[in-house]
Amino acid sequence: MSNTPYSVIFMGTPEFSVPTLEALINSVDFEVLAVVTQEDKPIGRTQALSAPAVKVCAEKNRIPVLQPKKVKEIFTEIEKLAPDLIVVLAYGQIIPQNILDIPKFGCINIHASLLPKYRGAACLQAAILNGDKETGLTIMKMEAGLDTGPILKQFTIPLIGRENIGELHDQASLLAGQVVCQSLKDCCEGKLPEQVQNDTLATYVRTIKKEDGHLDFGKSAIELERQIRAFNPWPGSFALTEDNKMIKLIAVSLNSDLKNNYLPGELFSEDKQLFVATADGALKIESLQLAGKKSMLAQDFLIGHQNFIGKILK
Repeated sequence: MSNTPYSVIFMGTPEFSVPTLEALINSVDFEVLAVVTQEDKPIGRTQALSAPAVKVCAEKNRIPVLQPKKVKEIFTEIEKLAPDLIVVLAYGQIIPQNILDIPKFGCINIHASLLPKYRGAACLQAAILNGDKETGLTIMKMEAGLDTGPILKQFTIPLIGRENIGELHDQASLLAGQVVCQSLKDCCEGKLPEQVQNDTLATYVRTIKKEDGHLDFGKSAIELERQIRAFNPWPGSFALTEDNKMIKLIAVSLNSDLKNNYLPGELFSEDKQLFVATADGALKIESLQLAGKKSMLAQDFLIGHQNFIGKILK
């Protein structure tokens, strides 16, 4: 056991990674030598440059920040720093083998699924979309393949079937920050035996795009309900009226006992409640948003938008 802190280079980009970086910064067992993150990006109508959340955190704590266009460009800088560990969480680039080989204890990735299920991106959304009963985090040793390295430790998050991606994102992000330091310490002290993944059980998840939020009311109610939760707040779940007005469905609930004779996508009201018909039933709409407007409860929508009843969303 070492009395000196393990030196770390942290690689991450979004807000999801910040609790883990903060935990490493505040730990007596680790010294963060530098942070590697993506380049600043233009956002919004003004296209003003915005720094990644990890960069903001690093600069607040006076930690050097590297922002290469391609991570392979900073091989020499990383080699000179000679870290004991490289810790990766939602960085957004593939790490080349020559960088993986630099740290004494290897490159450790914190992945937001219970590997080998859901390799790749958007793994938390996949768990909601598929109605899984649990998801979690995998702490793994990185190798050249996509999320193929040996597993060191896993932490399970039960799913109750009502959470949206915003809530699950925050829960998983905080959990990563809570477990990272002890897990990495155990790894460096040889207390975590490597478990080779069973590749035959592997599944892969692609990156979600904005257009994936388009609702298809030819699907079942349960598929649509899961999609709306999995894509709230981003990219959101939307449909168009017959006159091409966009509606976002923010929150819905299943109504398995409700039988209807409406067309898929048709908006209707019963007992002062708002529903949309699906292929096999209907969804009760709890809250929604018209383009250019603020989100509103369905009851308020019914008061001012009776003209929408009977319209078919597509």
